[in-house]
Amino acid sequence: MAITEITSIPKTELHMHLDGSIPIDVTWELMKRYDLSPCETLDEIETLLTMQQEDEASLLNYLDKFHYPLWITQFYENIQLVTRKILEGVARHNVTLVEIRYSPIVHTYAGLTVRQAIGAVLSGMNWAVETHGIQAGLVIIAMRQHGPHIAKILARQAIAEGQQFHERCGVVGFDIAGAERGNPPILFREAFGLARKGGLGLTVHAGEDEGPHLIWEAIDDLGAERIGHGCSAITDKELMNRLARDQILVECCVTSNYQTGAVRRGDRHPIYAFLEAGIPVAICVDNATVSRTDISRESAIVAEEVGLDLVAHIHSAAKKHSFIATGTGRYQRGACP
Repeated sequence: MAITEITSIPKTELHMHLDGSIPIDVTWELMKRYDLSPCETLDEIETLLTMQQEDEASLLNYLDKFHYPLWITQFYENIQLVTRKILEGVARHNVTLVEIRYSPIVHTYAGLTVRQAIGAVLSGMNWAVETHGIQAGLVIIAMRQHGPHIAKILARQAIAEGQQFHERCGVVGFDIAGAERGNPPILFREAFGLARKGGLGLTVHAGEDEGPHLIWEAIDDLGAERIGHGCSAITDKELMNRLARDQILVECCVTSNYQTGAVRRGDRHPIYAFLEAGIPVAICVDNATVSRTDISRESAIVAEEVGLDLVAHIHSAAKKHSFIATGTGRYQRGACP
């Protein structure tokens, strides 16, 4: 299948992490500017920033790739710059709507406040909206390992920068991410209650390195409207029926799921079972740099099995599940054109 055919399809990106999607050359240039580079060459830094074959089948190895980008994303202007570069990249792949995920608290080690760390991303997003005419919104992540109290702080900060308070881009959603084991969703119920009351869309990383019981928790205890990854759902028929009945979209990241071990190499990816069950899905990159991928490549992988027309439909239908509102105030499912 010609890549030009894939690229020409208007695309929706609902699950893309900022830290894991900074172009390698941008990280390299900023590291050199601040005399922070741990390597001598661009090839060496690429090895540190991207998944290698020997790293695969481990979520912790995958998460370790976020270590070095944090060295340079502690300053407002750098966060603003990398956001612009990421959105420049997605615009080249004909992405018309993008939600960027971001945990601002890990960008405050050099003195930025959480609000400033959020504002830096929104500033970069506003540039992309003006320059490329795409819709963009920010999903704030609370990291599981930081615990429920930090999550509540982040929920309040996210609400304070909600889309309804901005002319263009604002915070549109709330999420938890990080290693699932030992950090069940129910611990974050209060934070998600705050986010819901503040008008934010709710999505949860669940079923990536744990079983379907944590997806149930995400839905029943946190009120998740979307699930990030959700790979283990295919082992629970009742859960599959629930996702289909309530039209809870699963944000599918094919390449990433094989790299983290959420799906074993050689196994059929769950996205196809979701489609067959009538569960809405989105084709997403997760971390473009870490996984050495882009939205066109991910779309091409899925198109090999289901065809180009269905991939185009998936992207169009996913837009209706975005947390980005066309106006101000609480997002409404289906509000996006």
